[in-house]
Amino acid sequence: MRKFKDVNELVNDLKPDYPVYCIRPASIKKSTKFFKDNFPGRVLYAVKTNPNEKVIRQIISNGIQDFDVASLNEIKLIKKIKDDANLYFMHTVKSKESISSAYFNYNVRNFALDSRDELRKILEATNQAKDLNLFVRIAVSNEHAEIDLSRKFGALPSEALGLVRLCKEHSKKLGISFHVGSQCMHKISYTKGISEIGNIIKKTKIIPDIINVGGGFPSVYPDLNPEPLNSYFEEIKIALKNLRLPELPEVICEPGRAIVAESGSTIVKVILRKKEKLYINDGTYGSLFDAGVPNFVLPTKMITKGRILSKKLTPFNFFGPTCDSLDFMKGPFLLPNNIKEGDYIELGQLGAYGLTFRTMFNGFYSNEIFELNDKPIMSLYEDSSNVDYLVA
Repeated sequence: MRKFKDVNELVNDLKPDYPVYCIRPASIKKSTKFFKDNFPGRVLYAVKTNPNEKVIRQIISNGIQDFDVASLNEIKLIKKIKDDANLYFMHTVKSKESISSAYFNYNVRNFALDSRDELRKILEATNQAKDLNLFVRIAVSNEHAEIDLSRKFGALPSEALGLVRLCKEHSKKLGISFHVGSQCMHKISYTKGISEIGNIIKKTKIIPDIINVGGGFPSVYPDLNPEPLNSYFEEIKIALKNLRLPELPEVICEPGRAIVAESGSTIVKVILRKKEKLYINDGTYGSLFDAGVPNFVLPTKMITKGRILSKKLTPFNFFGPTCDSLDFMKGPFLLPNNIKEGDYIELGQLGAYGLTFRTMFNGFYSNEIFELNDKPIMSLYEDSSNVDYLVA
């Protein structure tokens, strides 16, 4: 992977007519170390967030050896990079074939479920294995999350009690997990999830071996400025203590966005300007999905190439290169008023899901990926001028 000092050097050298994706290993190192040093338990990286091999290797080299995987292909990817990695197959709906292959071919022993039928599949696919670590995922409120995951996953309280009892009979270790939703903006959500686990413990008299508080830990965006992550961790510690258990189970988490979001950015070129509308060469069918469907406001920076920038900042909407009118990003994206066709823009916070969601729709696809040594536009971990990009 070719390396550049910063975005200016990259643009001046390449003058790209295609979207360019940037990875910052130093940023990944900082966020990984932060979670390892501060979270009160084991840290699993959620591979779906960014499965780029360079990213995975950087995460491994900085101490994370455990991974939340959601598919057989993710399992194969991690095992190719690190054969002895500890994998947790945390998708609650899996085919028998993928369960069997994960167990027999890749030594996966950790499986999540939220229904009796999924438990049946896991037991059948593993030939009634006795060395399974089974995680019952319970439904919790996603009210403070920007992306609600509760409609698709999680056993309701009435279902969870029976599942916990069944899984206790069939597991080497029993886990109970929840997920507060993606980009969770309030730490109280973790307290509520842990309290739900406490209710299950009281009603079943079963203490799990592992409590999984899931992911959902936020990154920072111009219109989403969360509390420091340490306050989330302290909230989790207090909630665990309030369970008043004779011995605390092992605690794990599955961060993705909070580890890699700020490490990635995309450089796009302006194809056309129509007043406050900018038509750019990447969009929601490319690396900018988050800016479209969930309407995340991404931090933006015009790359000068020696030009004098207007001091007046104008709120722009973006339109991607495809022929679909859904290829639209509302923003607002604040940029100098004198921006024009041919100019370049860096969009930050795309280390999470930017590469993952790309498609080849209309033939617009770029896999140009480079390494940068500069700092991210916004950061939870760096002393950066986040305030310059906040819009709310």
